[in-house]
Amino acid sequence: MPGYQNIILEKDADTHIARLTFNRPDKRNALNDSTMEELGDALEDVEADDSVRVLILTGAGRSFCAGGDLESLPGGAEPGDWASENVDDIRRGFRKVQRFMLCLQRMEKPVIAMVNGSAVGAGFDIACACDIRIGSPQARFMVAYVRIGLFPGFGGTWLYPRMLGSIGKAAELLFTGDFLEAEEAYRLGFLNKLVPQEDLEKVTMEMAEKIACGPPIAIRLSKLMLYKGLEFDLDTAMKMAAAAETITLTSKDHLEGTSAIRESRKPVYRGA
Repeated sequence: MPGYQNIILEKDADTHIARLTFNRPDKRNALNDSTMEELGDALEDVEADDSVRVLILTGAGRSFCAGGDLESLPGGAEPGDWASENVDDIRRGFRKVQRFMLCLQRMEKPVIAMVNGSAVGAGFDIACACDIRIGSPQARFMVAYVRIGLFPGFGGTWLYPRMLGSIGKAAELLFTGDFLEAEEAYRLGFLNKLVPQEDLEKVTMEMAEKIACGPPIAIRLSKLMLYKGLEFDLDTAMKMAAAAETITLTSKDHLEGTSAIRESRKPVYRGA
């Protein structure tokens, strides 16, 4: 496993769970060029590793992710691609963003965001790109771009209405830059669970372990169709469902699942 400077990637072969941690707590886990490069590498590593069935994404310290590092922007102490005077350099700099955001959202394995604190700007977008979000009362979310005269360059305008369930709420957050607090995020369904801070890791791990014990093929196909279904009409979705179900009906995992029920035991799925 490669060494990273700004993130931590851990894999547990026994539980089939990987954890990816933003690790710049002194910067509230803000993203600079090298962090985004590392995120792309780490996500591709997890995607290619068949031993991993679930990914947990979280932040070190008291923040989930503060978005883009202001020091990487024009006028900052450590200007990055976005601070270039060449517009083509800026546009090409977003390839790092597109690489890890698309990999995160399209990853076959379920991704759980363990939101331990503020998720601001790009940090909010990253939380939106995860499949499940579990947070504590310290979790709060902000679009933030409008506060510094920017457009959501991490795909937020596509993600917000889908994850929040309302164009109106998405527009409010986009146009005002106000915080979405944990309780409202839970009420809207954006947070799947809202738990005390001291229980955050325990509850997240319980869900990750439950998913990791499930049948990998069926879960991967379910995730694929969950998102692709947003683009299909019902007729197309039914045809795709028939193809996916044919795969699972002919899998060894399906035989294991039915055998376990008949034998009153816990199934052991192997992804075959």
